[in-house]
Amino acid sequence: MMLSRAKPAVGRGVQHTDKRKKKGRKIPKLEELLSKRDFTGAITLLEFKRHVGEEEEDTNLWIGYCAFHLGDYKRALEEYENATKEENCNSEVWVNLACTYFFLGMYKQAEAAGFKDRVSWVQWLTPVISALWEAEAGRSRASKSRLQNRLLFHLAHKFNDEKKLMSFHQNLQDVTEDQLSLASIHYMRSHYQEAIDIYKRILLDNREYLALNVYVALCYYKLDYYDVSQEVLAVYLQQIPDSTIALNLKACNHFRLYNGRAAEAELKSLMDNASSSFEFAKELIRHNLVVFRGGEGALQVLPPLVDVIPEARLNLVIYYLRQDDVQEAYNLIKDLEPTTPQEYILKGVVNAALGQEMGSRDHMKIAQQFFQLVGGSASECDTIPGRQCMASCFFLLKQFDDVLIYLNSFKSYFYNDDIFNFNYAQAKAATGNTSEGEEAFLLIQSEKMKNDYIYLSWLARCYIMNKKPRLAWELYLKMETSGESFSLLQLIANDCYKMGQFYYSAKAFDVLERLDPNPEYWEGKRGACVGIFQMIVAGREPKETLREVLHLLRSTGNTQVEYMIRIMKKWAKENRVSI
Repeated sequence: MMLSRAKPAVGRGVQHTDKRKKKGRKIPKLEELLSKRDFTGAITLLEFKRHVGEEEEDTNLWIGYCAFHLGDYKRALEEYENATKEENCNSEVWVNLACTYFFLGMYKQAEAAGFKDRVSWVQWLTPVISALWEAEAGRSRASKSRLQNRLLFHLAHKFNDEKKLMSFHQNLQDVTEDQLSLASIHYMRSHYQEAIDIYKRILLDNREYLALNVYVALCYYKLDYYDVSQEVLAVYLQQIPDSTIALNLKACNHFRLYNGRAAEAELKSLMDNASSSFEFAKELIRHNLVVFRGGEGALQVLPPLVDVIPEARLNLVIYYLRQDDVQEAYNLIKDLEPTTPQEYILKGVVNAALGQEMGSRDHMKIAQQFFQLVGGSASECDTIPGRQCMASCFFLLKQFDDVLIYLNSFKSYFYNDDIFNFNYAQAKAATGNTSEGEEAFLLIQSEKMKNDYIYLSWLARCYIMNKKPRLAWELYLKMETSGESFSLLQLIANDCYKMGQFYYSAKAFDVLERLDPNPEYWEGKRGACVGIFQMIVAGREPKETLREVLHLLRSTGNTQVEYMIRIMKKWAKENRVSI
């Protein structure tokens, strides 16, 4: 309800409309606004009453409560801190303050404030997802020990203190509030199925706790069951269609199931019809838009959110990796102590990239250990990310048969994924299956990847092993002169020689010899030319090829050339071959 309707609008000489006007300017009650989740309206009402001298008891507590639900934790903190300075401070302030500190990431302060007073009736302050108040509204005064235990339970998790965590865990009871806290800890520790089991059990007895459907959907999202997540989420959205958190999750599911454009369309609908709860998650929405747009605007949006939204740091690292700025990515993540699978994986990727760039075995070893830790964990071993980690671990150990075991287990999900095909092709080629390796390399669409030397060298090797040396030679011809093109020439020269493809081996050694008068290149060229001559004599190579062989030999100033040319010319004359 708009407060402008409560303003007097009395015109002169229109006395007969007074009753109607009075009815139209009825001021809403605080309870009505809270029941509608209109926290912005509630704050406005409370501030208005404070301004006109009609301030109610504990106004600052209620303003803090509303600010908290709008995601304005700094405003809530300001109200609660001011309340603690008042004489005869309400005993409920301290636990409210403690939980506000918690949501601001000020865990030491939260712990200190949590012990100031242990009595509170505000159930929403349990450090579970903020929507929990829906499931707890209207409850009677809670036990001070249970609330304190839940707060300390979550703080123990944040402090990574397993001993305290288990101690507070043992104090949890089979009541809704405690079980919700336990489910949230399971979620944060990536035990998603355990969290789902708790939420579903609570929902069986409390169908009206609609918000729990969002938590179940979020768990399914984390388990990569995006279609199931959508189905569960729809139950909540049918009742609360303007929920920012639910619509944001729906957008994330669309991103995984379809693409960034479909996800952005969902967020656009959310922003166009934003309710008062939109303020609660506006930073989250800005963050996700960057992700949906493939990193567009990352440097403007993500840095201020690094210590606000946990994923912001990780996504900024991913942005730097995509820009090939490995050092900047490493600087951003090197001091991060990983606690989630995603953090372990990304730290492993950054160390692997830096190790390859610097030739550092230490960084490669760290990456391999991180990948093995995630892939071998009970919670991740059967997930696609977990299997990707094991594949990466074995890739770094050069155990390519093991790499293929894991890649084949989820190949059907990544048929058109360039990065998957790049790794799959390398593993196939490294195990000798160059035919399938070639097929996988040719599926890659990224021009950047196709111009990478690793791609070119492996594809050239596959061509040679598959008896297509001309295609390998054409890869070289398309390259600009550089150190990489020189390396590719060496690969073509030597691999073609090994495979008995002496014509292209001779051509490669000829170019190498002209670029670098190394005696080894002459020896390779000589052997390749003799090999071609033998194949011509045996009828396995066209006789016309002899003309080009002689041309290659004449480009060398070595004293052995004349003797070789004389022998070849003699054979050509005897066999009436025009040279």
